[in-house]
Amino acid sequence: MHKQDNNSPINILMNEHEVITSAIDIALKADSLIGKNDELYLKVATELLSFFRSYADTIHHKKEDIILFPEMIRKNELLKGGVIKEMYENHCDFHTMINNTEQYLIKKDYLRAQQQLHIYAEALLDHIAVENEEVFQIAESVFDDSELETMYFRFIDIDRETIKPELENIVQQIKEYF
Repeated sequence: MHKQDNNSPINILMNEHEVITSAIDIALKADSLIGKNDELYLKVATELLSFFRSYADTIHHKKEDIILFPEMIRKNELLKGGVIKEMYENHCDFHTMINNTEQYLIKKDYLRAQQQLHIYAEALLDHIAVENEEVFQIAESVFDDSELETMYFRFIDIDRETIKPELENIVQQIKEYF
């Protein structure tokens, strides 16, 4: 169970997972637009890809890739080859999946774009489950409160450099299409 401390970096990541999961829910429903309103499908899919790149990758994965995972490895070198390696690899795979989806959108092959978006969404859901149930539990066991608080403030610094609230609102705006 993650600590309920307001200054917990794990709480930040868990909250971001909730926002990302909301976008995934929309991505999994977007196929209902194909053939009925292709123009709206293109708009929704394009906005989702932009959200996933900006929010999931640039904000959320950045916190994990440059702060959480390296710090976990620093605390326990054995983590480097296991679940943390898998998480890094997933992040790289996500770039490819998003790019593949975008290429199909450019070609106006909406069925294949949606297939790719489904693959991405399912992989991201699996990834989030591993982080929530395993990675974050490990993190809380290897760091003391002071280390977690330091990490929390590093996360806040990343958030200050971004337009995180505006990106979170995008998900709410896209939901209105359904």
